[in-house]
Amino acid sequence: MARFSDRREFLRDLGLSAAALPFVLNLPSLGFANSQVRKRRLVVMFSPNGVVPSAFWPDEVGASFTFKESLKPLEPFRKQTLILKGLSDKVRGDGDNHMRGMGCLLTGIELFPGNIQGGSDTPAGWAKGISIDQEIKNRLQAKPETRTRFGSLEFGVMVPERADTWSRMVYAGANKPIAPIDDPYQMFRKLYGQAKDQEVVKSVLDGLQEDFKKIKSAVSSEDRKLLEEHAGFVREMETELASTRGQDLGHAVPEIEPGLKHQNADMPRISKTQIDLMVSSFAADFARVATLQYTNSVGGARMRWIGVDEGHHELSHHDDSNNKSQEKLTKINKWFCEQLAYLAKRLAETPEPGGGGSLLDNTLIVWTNELGKGNSHTLNDIPFVLVGGGLDFKMGRSLNYKHTPHNRFLLALANGMGCPLEKFGNPVYCQEGVLTGLV
Repeated sequence: MARFSDRREFLRDLGLSAAALPFVLNLPSLGFANSQVRKRRLVVMFSPNGVVPSAFWPDEVGASFTFKESLKPLEPFRKQTLILKGLSDKVRGDGDNHMRGMGCLLTGIELFPGNIQGGSDTPAGWAKGISIDQEIKNRLQAKPETRTRFGSLEFGVMVPERADTWSRMVYAGANKPIAPIDDPYQMFRKLYGQAKDQEVVKSVLDGLQEDFKKIKSAVSSEDRKLLEEHAGFVREMETELASTRGQDLGHAVPEIEPGLKHQNADMPRISKTQIDLMVSSFAADFARVATLQYTNSVGGARMRWIGVDEGHHELSHHDDSNNKSQEKLTKINKWFCEQLAYLAKRLAETPEPGGGGSLLDNTLIVWTNELGKGNSHTLNDIPFVLVGGGLDFKMGRSLNYKHTPHNRFLLALANGMGCPLEKFGNPVYCQEGVLTGLV
């Protein structure tokens, strides 16, 4: 097994393509990867319109809890799950609760005054500050040992094409929303090359295959296995994406109209593809931070594949006494939880390159929402369900906080990722410091 003294010699001798470099240079047997520093990853997954509390929150506190119907897909990951009740979005100011719930979710700070009119008398604009995922990304990118090709990746599933406060949760800074990429082919292109259209994707993939052949003799048997698995995934992606040529996998509006029914029905497949791409990007160490946004605040997807014909947002406004609507909302949140469980499963079955265990052992997934409950539009009890081992929190528990500002949880995420912060967003909501009880 050969070792190269520096990257320049390695690149000169093997002539690898830009698409292959981040993955190949992450292989520990080449001696380039910093295997002494444990990787830590953070994923924030969003779904909208609140939850049905009676079908979501465990009755018990501590390690002996029962998953309610909405969270049952997480049973295989019980020991790696942490459920946090009682975290509240205390941020007030301009905008309605859907708007502030979305725009303040990861920023922890007020919205600017603006001309976007919501369901209240006060219009609003974008958030006044950076989101926690981008703050963490910037700090990781500032250090050579944690710098990656992209820093962060923003995935979307059926996010509307229009840009407004309901459709953006990630911010590069004040007044700087970042749009998620919800076209799997566009994300594939970003990760694996700058192909101008789908017809030339084959050349990108063939190049990767050739690159992997060149490097096989220079790496360990364990790394060779990782190369083969990664090459196989890329080939599967090409087959999957080739089958969709001529179809539009782009944006959909929140109120599903007749002409967009095909896109709406494709939501499960788009979700799976985006998750697979995210896992691949982590295996290649393209990023340590990612977001996965399903639709948007007030999202109106119609989940006919689980027997729900009505739009999600429409159902979320029905009264608690409407048992059929409550059952359908529970089904919807269970479907979102199934996506979370699939992401956890894919991470768990993927070995950590250059380290022990799996990707899930070094990744924390945070599933959240802009509201605690849809019909009341409350910003109390915002759902935060954590899965994984990336931040060394004590998992396998259900915790109940009492109207605690969610800014303190955002601080805990930053500190857990090795980015110590004493305040984030509006400092008023950080006075009691980092959220306790997680470690």
